[in-house]
Amino acid sequence: MLFEVWAPRAGRVDLQWAGDRAGRPPVPMERDGDRAGWWRAEAPAADGDRYAFRLDGGPPLPDPRAARLPEGPDGPAAVVDHDRFGWRHPWSGRPLPGAVLYELHVGTYTPEGTFDAAAARLRHLADLGITHVELMPVCPFPGTHGWGYDGVAPWAVHEPYGGPDGLKRFVDAAHGLGLGVVLDVVHNHLGPSGNHLPEFGPYFTDTHRTPWGAAVNLDAPGSDEVRGYFLGSALSWLRDYRLDGLRLDAVHALHDDRTPHFLAKLSAAVDGLAARLGRPLFLIGESDLNDPRTTVPRESGGQGLHAQWNDDFHHALHTALTGESQGYYADFARAPLAALAKTLTGGFFHDGTYSSFRGGPHGAPLDLRTTPAYRLLAYAQTHDQIGNRALGDRLAASLPAGLLAGAAALVLCSPFTPMLFMGEEWGATTPWQYFTDHTDPELAEAVRAGRRREFAAHEWAGDAGEWPDPQDPATRDRCVLDWSEPVLEPHGTLLAWHRTLLTLRHELPALTDPDPRHTEVTFDEDARWLLLRRGPVRVAVNFGREATASVPVGVPGRDLQVLAGWPEARLPRADGVLRLPPESVVVLGP
Repeated sequence: MLFEVWAPRAGRVDLQWAGDRAGRPPVPMERDGDRAGWWRAEAPAADGDRYAFRLDGGPPLPDPRAARLPEGPDGPAAVVDHDRFGWRHPWSGRPLPGAVLYELHVGTYTPEGTFDAAAARLRHLADLGITHVELMPVCPFPGTHGWGYDGVAPWAVHEPYGGPDGLKRFVDAAHGLGLGVVLDVVHNHLGPSGNHLPEFGPYFTDTHRTPWGAAVNLDAPGSDEVRGYFLGSALSWLRDYRLDGLRLDAVHALHDDRTPHFLAKLSAAVDGLAARLGRPLFLIGESDLNDPRTTVPRESGGQGLHAQWNDDFHHALHTALTGESQGYYADFARAPLAALAKTLTGGFFHDGTYSSFRGGPHGAPLDLRTTPAYRLLAYAQTHDQIGNRALGDRLAASLPAGLLAGAAALVLCSPFTPMLFMGEEWGATTPWQYFTDHTDPELAEAVRAGRRREFAAHEWAGDAGEWPDPQDPATRDRCVLDWSEPVLEPHGTLLAWHRTLLTLRHELPALTDPDPRHTEVTFDEDARWLLLRRGPVRVAVNFGREATASVPVGVPGRDLQVLAGWPEARLPRADGVLRLPPESVVVLGP
């Protein structure tokens, strides 16, 4: 078997055996004459054999490209033979257009917190009408429980979840139910504990700074190999684990002054892999730049990502539902229904407009005539938007069921690719709070202090004494979904509502029509109603808490039918005006 490692500053590299082979002598590695800075050695090994690298006689270090770290980020690597896994279900892929995503955290989707336990609950999602599961990061991090964004080994799978084979079993089970799988990956930083990459080479640079410290080296000396490292990781997830797409965390923090940009290189590589595999693959970026170039095709000067999260839609919808106006919600809260209408028809709210949160103009216009609307993701809740609140409270903690139903209708009938956060479909009452399992006491205390500063800066509600301790195991336990809720009320009715809306989305072509000319929005800010028109389909929502709204649908009731109604079916009068009770929603069609 060939072992390779990039260590350009080392004068000597040894392959060190571990585990059952710990007593065997190390294998000296040789410089690769064709690749500067690379070392290689041939040695007999099989799946599961454990090993590490020693640089210049130093301590054993895990392989930066290890697919498995059975003892955690600081332990030895284990050989993984991807070809030995027995896939049960053939899979030709499921593309992004027409998709409905479901964001899922493996560690809290079930009490067990494993891939296998999560796979046992996938039938629920298939029956609901979900098309793709989007897993939060699964790379190794210190301890057992965490969000995953402190991962330190971008090629490996967190062992407590089930390791590489556990992820493959999950993907195989999903594909057997017709579900695609998307993985959230983090290229913009590595976690603060267990990160050994700097010992191998210039993986990071002080040329740029990020909220997490030195930036990943994408444009300084040595960046060719660093780019190749993250490109190879991304392709491995799609190829070796049969994933259907990747969600790229905070791409605005990928500082790269080279041409082409790393994201353009990545999208080209993924498109090339899709052509070779003969199945669709896609990339979804998380970006707060509101930059249309993120999803503009490479041949037109863009970065070529296939979609991006749209926080503007979330912020507009959130302020319309809750009335909150602190922090980044301020600009949207001035006229939330106007902001919601702008995002539904134009994609971005901040398209060059002044952002009080940023203290200057932000974003650029997005032309939905040339950028299909499915390239934007729409959502009412995400791990970030819930978990970055002091108490991790979901919308269901403060909103009546009627407003939750209205939010679901606007997300699932929007022109964008909808996404739900796990448990949202039944109005889960379990919070989603930030939790960690750092083994370093100083780091644990720094995380506690940092979260408290962040909460105070955003003026989140709640007494500071109630803010959860990220390191307390009870914090994670509170976030585990309660699977007894869907059979209770109003959870069961909310679940049926989501199922009805998803059925409509899959059956009515108007709800996935990318032509922006077929999406119109009218609203009354004072009366608190909004009407979304998707071709012949109309979605009327009354956000008001007390007054009945008169919504001019424009078509008399005799020419329409109720496709879905909360809390009840309701048709407009003969004059085309719909009398909509407070906190209610109706979906109408011809």
